[in-house]
Amino acid sequence: MGRAWLRAITADPLVELVGLVDLDLDTARRALAEEGIPGEVALGTSAAAIAAETGADAVVNVTVPVAHLPVNLEALDAGLPVLCEKPAAPTLAQAYKQAAVAEKHGQLLMISQSRRYYAALDAARASLPEIGPVSRVSTRFAKGPHFGGFREEMDHVLLVDMAIHQFDAARSLIGTDPLAVYCKEANPEWSWYAGAADAHAIFEFEGGARYVFTGSWIARGEETSWNGEWIADGENGTVRWNGERDVTLTRTGADPEPVSVDTDVPEEIAGSLREFVASLRSGERPQNTAAENVHSLAMVFAATRSAETGQRVSIPEILAEARAEAVEAEQDPELRAILERV
Repeated sequence: MGRAWLRAITADPLVELVGLVDLDLDTARRALAEEGIPGEVALGTSAAAIAAETGADAVVNVTVPVAHLPVNLEALDAGLPVLCEKPAAPTLAQAYKQAAVAEKHGQLLMISQSRRYYAALDAARASLPEIGPVSRVSTRFAKGPHFGGFREEMDHVLLVDMAIHQFDAARSLIGTDPLAVYCKEANPEWSWYAGAADAHAIFEFEGGARYVFTGSWIARGEETSWNGEWIADGENGTVRWNGERDVTLTRTGADPEPVSVDTDVPEEIAGSLREFVASLRSGERPQNTAAENVHSLAMVFAATRSAETGQRVSIPEILAEARAEAVEAEQDPELRAILERV
């Protein structure tokens, strides 16, 4: 992901790359050279130090997930806003901690859920009022990637490494927070993953809507796009998105009609970066603040717990447990006070 972010940053006329931080400076130099990035880019092993040296206005954190918390805290403590790759943190308690630190310092910590940034998803969302109250949103996701490496040894690999994209997008479509989930996982004997690579989950949302996720990373035949195939059903019809450019609206008793999709907007990480910059310039709250994103992350942890226990799992209870864990571990009285009221 680091190379992709380098390309996105250097391609955006609203931002300038002034520093690159890596524990291995040779790796950083090689990345700059191989990406053909011109100009003077400061190199170092500390985000705060490089920001102080260059006068940087913000940090983009694309480190591995276990490093998200320390890097985010270093930047926030230095008075810098941060755009952080998903997942926000390896645990919900850590996600709460860094959200509290951002609030303490009055700085923006935004989580890049890049698959929210698709023009077709925006078009599908804008069409939902046409079908009235949404009762059900569903996603069918099917891919068969052979990644090699750590993913093929992970527990709950589909839910933990991929499904947060769909779960987060479902929250953006439904517009309320999830309440509970029942999830079943499977891993056929011919799977090349050690952990479960097939999952089915039913989420209950505030207001009565349901989200149904059916996903597989061991598809051997027909595949979907990386976004999956989406259907939203409401009182007055259906909205479909094929996960790419095609969105259709079918009103009750009528034929499907195509929905116009704006193709001239930044998408994926470029869209996330653009919203981050716009938020810093305008002061408007972006879609995915760290405090807001905990609800998407909680969907993942609740789904894995349901798969492990075979029980319906309450998401508010998952969040309450994580918040209590964060409060108990916190030594800073001001942060404890923030955590106790979020």
